[in-house]
Amino acid sequence: MGSASGEYEPLLLGLDSHSSIPDLSSVAVEEFLSHRPVAARWWPRLVGWESRLLWKLSGASIAVSVFNCMLSFVTLMFTGHLGTLELAGASIACVGIQGLAYGIMLGMASAVQTVCGQAYGAKRYASMGVICQRAMVLHTGAAILLTFLYWFSGDVLRAIGQADDIAAQGQIFARGLILQLYAFAITCPMQRYLQAQNIVNPLAYMSVAVFLIHTALTYVVVYVLNYGLIGAALTLSFSWWLLAVLSGLYILLSPRCSETWTGFSSAAFRGIWPYFKLTLASAVMLCLEIWYNQGLVLISGLLANPTISLDSISICMNYLNWDIEFMLGLAAAASVRVSNELGGGHPQVAKFSVFVVSGTSLLISIIFSAIVLILKTGLSKLFTSDAEVIEAVSNLTPLLAISVFLNGIQPILSGVAIGSGWQAVVAYVNLAAYYIIGLPIGCVLGFKTSLGVAGIWWGMIIGVLLQTVTLIILTARTNWSNEVLKAEERLQTSANEEALRLEDHV
Repeated sequence: MGSASGEYEPLLLGLDSHSSIPDLSSVAVEEFLSHRPVAARWWPRLVGWESRLLWKLSGASIAVSVFNCMLSFVTLMFTGHLGTLELAGASIACVGIQGLAYGIMLGMASAVQTVCGQAYGAKRYASMGVICQRAMVLHTGAAILLTFLYWFSGDVLRAIGQADDIAAQGQIFARGLILQLYAFAITCPMQRYLQAQNIVNPLAYMSVAVFLIHTALTYVVVYVLNYGLIGAALTLSFSWWLLAVLSGLYILLSPRCSETWTGFSSAAFRGIWPYFKLTLASAVMLCLEIWYNQGLVLISGLLANPTISLDSISICMNYLNWDIEFMLGLAAAASVRVSNELGGGHPQVAKFSVFVVSGTSLLISIIFSAIVLILKTGLSKLFTSDAEVIEAVSNLTPLLAISVFLNGIQPILSGVAIGSGWQAVVAYVNLAAYYIIGLPIGCVLGFKTSLGVAGIWWGMIIGVLLQTVTLIILTARTNWSNEVLKAEERLQTSANEEALRLEDHV
């Protein structure tokens, strides 16, 4: 390794013994990584150390993302067996209405992930509860505005060209999801607040428990009580409120949150504007990503034979969304790792975390792509028994496999962006790659050629590819020491607000 690096070996003696790896600290690894060159013999041990931390976070984070997504997935599975029209209506409502709202809520909540994650890394615990409360205030305001979209969803869907019968079924389903909208407003900030503190296992247990309850309850409501489409939607709303209540009770009662949650505070209403700007950038960044996929489903409803087109692409998009949720769980862990290390003043460890999580996600995406290609016929049979829809889904699975592969990189880099606070920059990247380039290409291929739904999907792939390449370039050129300074400035603002809060109590 060279004589100059000898002074760092005492910090990392554990790298020579398998039993000492868990005892490494970020401080030790930061000092080691800051020294160049790093000998090849150290890299397997360093990767093992980072992977251990990453999977400790990501295993539960993936479970949270996947099982939250599976709530809608199961609901669509049950409605799909009510009939093709009911599936098309529920799908269009999930994509065009619920997907839009969830994109806004999830995007806004990523600001909690940025600020709380960096605050936790810097050990400024007292400000985290105020940040979470501030986020819930802003989320509730957004939910009130979105309620009008849900109520008049039928008119909205008709205005964008959906068939009357599909729009009518979509409105029934969307109105049943209004209560879910307010559950989003509470749950999304609380989940990000807990994840920023590395509290992920309890969230996973809650998500699995609610999923099991939801599956049984949906079966009873739809098939036993025969409440049909509206029953399925109301059950989905109930399950999200159950998740919100469980998360809230954990925050209020768990001793693990005693330092970060000190009660409700009027400080949540102060300093809203600077935080709102980050929240807005976060919402735009993730919404542009989520709406891009959802928009392609909406466009498919304008093709010839819209019911088959919608059903086939919706089934494929449900599997793609499942994969995205899996990768978002990994991205959430990456975001927490990066934000914690930047807040703690460890730029090289943050950079190394990006390297490890990117390689890990790439390997996983290759496996998932192979599974999609192997099971291309069986995937559609969970949703429908219609032979025409099954054949259409089978024809789309090669494109689904390509999209799954790209999702091994793109969501992870977005998670890094969230952890670093780059939301505004990535929002511009998403706008250009998705809407200026990808979407027009998809429309041309879908409507002006014989490709149809496949042409629309090719447009999505091109947009995602361009966005991914751009994020790779941005990440590779990042000065991580400067990102630490930006994190300190962001946290100082929160610290000043906390001081004002304490003065009010005095």
